[in-house]
Amino acid sequence: MPTAGAVDDDGAARHRGAMGDYRATYHRSITDPEGFWGEQAGLIDWIKRPQRVLDAEQPPFYRWFPDATLNTCFNALDRHVARGAADRIALVYDSAVTDTKQTLSYAELLAETAAFAGVLRQLGVGKGDRVVVYMPMIPEAVVAMLACARLGAVHSVVFGGFAPNELAIRIDDATPRVIVTASCGIEPNRVVEYRSPSSTGPSELAQHQPSAVVLKQRPEVTATMVDGRDVDWDVAMRAGREDPAECVEVAATDPLYILTSGTTGSRRASCATTAATPSRWLGRCRTSTAAGPVTPGGRPPTWAGWSATPTSSTARSSTARRRCSTRSRWRHAGRRRVLAGDQRARGQGAVHGADRDPGDQEGGPEATLLADYDLARFATLFLAGERLDPDTYHWATDRLRVPVVDNWWQTETGWPIAANLRGLDPMEIKPGSPSVPVPGYVRAGARRAGRPGRSGHRGAICIRLPLPPGTLPTLWGDDERYVASYLSAFSGYYLSGDGGFVDADGYLYVMGRTDDVINVAGHRLSTGSMEAVIAQHPAVAECAVIGVADTLKGQLPKGFIVLKSGVEADEEQIRAELVQMVRNDIGAVASFRDVTIVGGLPKTRSGKILRKTMREIADGKESPVPSTIEDVAVLDRLRPVLRPEG
Repeated sequence: MPTAGAVDDDGAARHRGAMGDYRATYHRSITDPEGFWGEQAGLIDWIKRPQRVLDAEQPPFYRWFPDATLNTCFNALDRHVARGAADRIALVYDSAVTDTKQTLSYAELLAETAAFAGVLRQLGVGKGDRVVVYMPMIPEAVVAMLACARLGAVHSVVFGGFAPNELAIRIDDATPRVIVTASCGIEPNRVVEYRSPSSTGPSELAQHQPSAVVLKQRPEVTATMVDGRDVDWDVAMRAGREDPAECVEVAATDPLYILTSGTTGSRRASCATTAATPSRWLGRCRTSTAAGPVTPGGRPPTWAGWSATPTSSTARSSTARRRCSTRSRWRHAGRRRVLAGDQRARGQGAVHGADRDPGDQEGGPEATLLADYDLARFATLFLAGERLDPDTYHWATDRLRVPVVDNWWQTETGWPIAANLRGLDPMEIKPGSPSVPVPGYVRAGARRAGRPGRSGHRGAICIRLPLPPGTLPTLWGDDERYVASYLSAFSGYYLSGDGGFVDADGYLYVMGRTDDVINVAGHRLSTGSMEAVIAQHPAVAECAVIGVADTLKGQLPKGFIVLKSGVEADEEQIRAELVQMVRNDIGAVASFRDVTIVGGLPKTRSGKILRKTMREIADGKESPVPSTIEDVAVLDRLRPVLRPEG
């Protein structure tokens, strides 16, 4: 393994030297990407340092740091313990649904990770083997992912509670040697058993069968163990602590994890490389850090929120506070500020759809909770998921009195494509925009007919190849689909699937999926623009507009809105006001007349509204429920409204 502390002095110096003007940094990243990323690599602890930064011999399949080796778990844990951060808190587990809190220092998290890596090793898991992690948001899930990285194994994360068929598909895709799971997940109003009384476990519908299943028994449910296959987590860990595993040397281009994106309903399992997470850490600490740069050996800020993978926070030696419950229990700013207040966090990441909650508006009963917590060190609120509409931005800014920063990224990219660069060069925040392209993302802007769109003109948002380190190199086991889905529309560019425009100052505006553009009597209109208008109404908490089929005009927009709690205005009056607002701002050509008030909107677990699914149901199509849906009951309640005659 690398010598701890080897890059402290020169790495920190290079970091400080690069914290200058955004334009200069961005220009360097696109004119000399190999030099730029070669310098950033100095902040990673390598086993074999890269002599070559980019392999571009087989486009569009580019490889970063092709001759280097490292271990992601070492970068996330071991090096910080060796450099004196052993007692620093690495992870705070805070479950609202079980009223459970637990903290793990870097030394404790390292010990647990090494022990579970020893368990996996005893079960035959080695470099390149796959492990499916089908867990609720508990500390064991973080330990399992880090343990896989420690062994050079590939983990496939599946949100706990997915339907058995969706889980089976992911098992067959990954063909894991081991599945790591729990007896149940816990939601605000129910316990979700991961095994029914008649079930033998998460893999019973899959064609591929793992050699072992490691099961964490939770107090709420005790699952039946399958003899000869199932291993009790707690029992196995006692043996693992006696024989912990060391880090394994892994090539930077080897796969690290598989993660499926399902916002549009189609499964796309992207594959990240071993160098992905350290590379994303570099990008984040330079561009999105709450209170400024994080240097090797320095004291970085505490971060409250959640992340799809645990190494993003631990790699930069900051405290990750893992919110371990469903979003519905945390749907107001007062309760979520507990995350920031208890740990005196300097930054928090959140899904913005939950931030402007119907129960947390000015004067609401939950709003008073803000005064109960010490937010003196709280510097920045980062929001993701849905587009941050201007009304929500102003509301959150007025309440917190700190910068409220939107950022735009995808499962496939792993770190922000566009952001307001707090750790590099904080700039003006423009409501409705995630700000500017992050260094490394070349020409992340709108294109029309294969050419860059003019300022203010909408088009498909594309990024010039090669994508920077940390982004997907391909889809898992499906190079052809990767090319067809992302690279075929515009030669030499990655197609994000989102549409938008760039203003005269270079700020990017993401208006929604390109398939959310509807055709009304020959006029192409953006449902995102209509949503932006609707969101300005003082009674609206959140909204979605979809295009539904119409025999006369082709498509017509249909709006669905969730009201803020305590709103007493007449619903018919609200509908009439919304129709008039769209007519005034967009015009009568929009033909916006249909507004339905609903109790909630169906979303993914990352907070994105499932507009495509809603549209297909409204058009009478057989629409599969996306595997990433947060609460299928919300969609079930909406079906009669989407398709009244259905």
